[in-house]
Amino acid sequence: MPTLKQPVRGVAAALFIMVVALVFISLFDWPTFAGWVSYYLMCAIPASLVIGVFWHAEQPAFAAARRQPLRGLIHLVLALLAGLVVALLYVVTVGAGETPPTPPLVQAIIVSVVVCFWLTVIWQGWPFARIRNKLIAGVALLVACYAIAVAVFLVCFDFAFLEGSPLYIPEQDPGGLFDGWSAVAFLVSTVAAMFLMVHFDLWPLSRFPKLMRQPVLGAVWTVAAFAIAAVAYLLGTGAFGQDAPVYLVTVPIPFIFGSILMLNTFEGSLFAKFKQPLKGVIAAVAAAVIGTVLALVYRLLAPVLTGDLPSGAPTFDLEVWIASALLAVTFPLLAFHADFFQLWPVGERAQAEPAPAETAAEES
Repeated sequence: MPTLKQPVRGVAAALFIMVVALVFISLFDWPTFAGWVSYYLMCAIPASLVIGVFWHAEQPAFAAARRQPLRGLIHLVLALLAGLVVALLYVVTVGAGETPPTPPLVQAIIVSVVVCFWLTVIWQGWPFARIRNKLIAGVALLVACYAIAVAVFLVCFDFAFLEGSPLYIPEQDPGGLFDGWSAVAFLVSTVAAMFLMVHFDLWPLSRFPKLMRQPVLGAVWTVAAFAIAAVAYLLGTGAFGQDAPVYLVTVPIPFIFGSILMLNTFEGSLFAKFKQPLKGVIAAVAAAVIGTVLALVYRLLAPVLTGDLPSGAPTFDLEVWIASALLAVTFPLLAFHADFFQLWPVGERAQAEPAPAETAAEES
């Protein structure tokens, strides 16, 4: 079929995936969608990040040797199988064997997605990237991701705010330092901050070659992302008085959504001719605007697809629906389409130039 060029390819791919995502969401009632569906799909995201970001869809070799769409289907099946294993293990361990998935279990899985972003993008797989066998390296990275994620969950998350409700299960409450909604909102903000720096191609860090090698780059990038996230979170929940779930679906998640479209679906092509830091400013603003507009569209479609849901405290049902629709369904579908299928069938994805952080990791 004819290969569409950017930005037409990106527009076609985005519309295709969003229609698929919205139709998929409409198939489920609210409890099922908020529970098993969003939980399971998020379980598959870390494996998809390892396949797409760390392996660049070049592992396993038997899959990389195939043409599209078979190549993409094999990678998709592998990610979904890994997600199934993780989903069962988390139910038995973190979930204390209770079903269907409760807020603590779902938030524990969100932590694993955040940590995998840290390891695959910010740290570019270091130190696992040093392992010669990339297949083994990726599996080791995935195991480390879940080990770190469980540790973060146990230390940081507390669910006392659920006491007295049917959703509270004492065995699932680690009694950590922060209430669950605040912790998950801040951690997701670190991913948004990470994408902000990607829009800038790591400028101004890229001006200092000594900083662009792992593990120095990972350490500096982590500190910067956490600092940016802290400012955004404190402004949103403090200065502007937003509840953590409301902040989550109006600031970091829309920005992440817009960034995925800009960087993956549009392949960073929209503002490629601009130089930094102007390129970063324009790209970040565009990601924020696109993500916010599309999040608003999803919000308006929620009653049509799932039914009327209450917004705000105490249940934040509408906010959970938006987060699930964007983070658990549309985001992974966009990643699957771009990384596994190379945007097939709307066009062949161009071979991407390595990002500054990728180059640094390979040279370190």
